[in-house]
Amino acid sequence: MLQLALTIIIFLIIVIPVGRYMYHIATWNHTLADPVFDRLDGVIYKIGGVNPHQGMNWRQYALALVGTNAVMVAIGYLILRIQSVGIFNPNSIGNMEPTLAFNTIISFMTNTNLQHYSGESGLSYLSQMLVIIFMMFVSAASGYAACIAFIRGLTGKTKDDVGNFFADLTRITTRLLLPFSIVGGLLLVWQGVPQNFDANIVVNTLEGTFQTIAMGPIAALEIIKHLGTNGGGFLGANSTTPLENPTIISDMIELYSMMLFPGACVITFGKMVRGRKKKDAAGDKALALQWRRVPAGARALAGSESAGQLSAGGAEQGPRLKDHSLTASIYGWEGRTIFLAMGIIFLVGLGVCYWSELQGNPALAKIGLDQSMGSMEGKEVRFGIAQSAMFTTTTTSFTTGTVNNMHDTLTPLGGMIPLLHMMLNVVFGGKGVGLMNMIMYAILAVFICGLMIGRTPEYLGKKIEGREMKLTALCIIIHPFLILFFSALAVSTSGGLEGITNPGFHGLSQVLYEYASSAANNGSGFEGLADNSYFWNITAGLAMFFGRYLSIVIQLAIAGSLMRKRFVNETVGTLRTDTLSFAVILVFVVYIFAALTFFPALALGPIAEHLTLWA
Repeated sequence: MLQLALTIIIFLIIVIPVGRYMYHIATWNHTLADPVFDRLDGVIYKIGGVNPHQGMNWRQYALALVGTNAVMVAIGYLILRIQSVGIFNPNSIGNMEPTLAFNTIISFMTNTNLQHYSGESGLSYLSQMLVIIFMMFVSAASGYAACIAFIRGLTGKTKDDVGNFFADLTRITTRLLLPFSIVGGLLLVWQGVPQNFDANIVVNTLEGTFQTIAMGPIAALEIIKHLGTNGGGFLGANSTTPLENPTIISDMIELYSMMLFPGACVITFGKMVRGRKKKDAAGDKALALQWRRVPAGARALAGSESAGQLSAGGAEQGPRLKDHSLTASIYGWEGRTIFLAMGIIFLVGLGVCYWSELQGNPALAKIGLDQSMGSMEGKEVRFGIAQSAMFTTTTTSFTTGTVNNMHDTLTPLGGMIPLLHMMLNVVFGGKGVGLMNMIMYAILAVFICGLMIGRTPEYLGKKIEGREMKLTALCIIIHPFLILFFSALAVSTSGGLEGITNPGFHGLSQVLYEYASSAANNGSGFEGLADNSYFWNITAGLAMFFGRYLSIVIQLAIAGSLMRKRFVNETVGTLRTDTLSFAVILVFVVYIFAALTFFPALALGPIAEHLTLWA
């Protein structure tokens, strides 16, 4: 428990300066590195013909994002189909099969990185670099760009401008992902992760057999797969293998890399909201001072209504600074509420996963295997139960998908936690996804509370009306629909049934996990599923595509709708969304929605398996 507590405390410390840095990037505030990055960005803008200061409305922004991603998908698909060319292909890897190439390119462009292949045998070094590593950068940057545009929409003031997608994409890549990847990659090389272009090495083992040791630019891929919350491994065994994750230090580097930017996004959101309210409060004070300087006769002619609007007392009715606490200054008022709600769900899941794995596996105990260390099946001894549970909960909460243990071998309840967190898709989440989705639930929560008291719901000073609620409901429903629809299709068709290798309850858990991982753009899997087939490649590809782009477009539409609305004055009847009580309400709303949509499926999968195992 001490190990888990220290890990979380360190995360809470290091995320603060990164959140401030992301805030400066999002708001175009000055940083010490600007002289270097401005020149690099300028070259990119010139080559691309981009005017970084030309704003876009939400439609233009969404079109730019989807269109740019579509071009990259076409180019990446072509490279995978012709990768057998002799460029950076010392292991003579052949061309990728069409449906597998479709699944792979959709997977990496949507930041899912679900792998229906083994990297060391399925991809050339050319494909690893030009497709996989490149996509890991741009897909993550696209997600963070959409998140920043979404926040701008929520905090904007009637101006139909959410920023410039190409400028956001460039700045996030050059100022955030690249420098952190360079430093992190060097740290992984220091810990023994290979970084070369050598052919695979064949060695004679102590048992007298031959084993192939994979080589290649592994460290470069490893760091961006975690920082970009990508998850796709250079090797099929992912971060369970010592080649990707050789030491406990490398494990911690990869763990914090997953957590860093998603947590920082919440701080960025809170500080952007706080910055807007500080400007509003300063503007109100300036108006009040101007009013006091107006001669008494002129003030009388202006009338009592104008006096009320411009007086100091009237100023206090608008957006204002409510307190000066330490947490408010770090996270922002709204940011700390969202961070707290996410943290509660994360800690509950971590506790259940850790406890369940500590109990061991009664089926293994019956055949005489010692379970005093907990259920160590599928886990690395060098990581143990605590670090494995932490990594498992983190990779599916921060929607990364990398694994340092085999999730298919987790205990039923231990495996239910990563499955549930992908179904929720709000617990921090990667590339800003968790924040955007949690705000959808925040809007739903204020709507429900507004109905209870007979008041028009408001969030961040904007009225939530019919259009916003319809879009919010649609956004929330899409995710469970994709999971449950494709799962039902898989268990009712011969193509789907052929891939299920485990009978009974665990087989259903495998299916649910596959599509939850796809729709949540996570990428981890219960690897007992035989998913490299026409059926699974195509259906998982569709779940990844719609899970990514439908949500982003709808959320940008909501931001665009709210941006055009005027701010309303706060009153004593306004529901505060920056309090502990609202964080608790938010947690309950998320859990209730999850229970209503996913409990029947979970009851037939991991819950039934647990009851059977411990009966």
